[in-house]
Amino acid sequence: MLYVERGSDGKIVALHKTPVGTTTEQKHLMDEEVLGFLNETGAWGESLAFSDAATVRVIEDLVDLLVKKNVINFTELPEQAQQRIKARQSLRERISANDLLVHDII
Repeated sequence: MLYVERGSDGKIVALHKTPVGTTTEQKHLMDEEVLGFLNETGAWGESLAFSDAATVRVIEDLVDLLVKKNVINFTELPEQAQQRIKARQSLRERISANDLLVHDII
């Protein structure tokens, strides 16, 4: 979901991944009004990257589930895929560990 920022005329002026200021209205990426805004502004590259990042996370979760259920063995994946998945998992672990430390301090 995207947070929608509107101008005084009620038209979309910006889209955000997280709430910004008083933005509370949410719309799906495939909403007609959102698609129209992206088409007008030429911001397709950014929306595609946002969608790609979400899809990557879904694939990682799917691989984890298939391995846990013994449907596949992680070692059956191509070596390059194994390396990329391990690198992303390691990065996510470091980010979440740092995030917890910051919140614990505050």
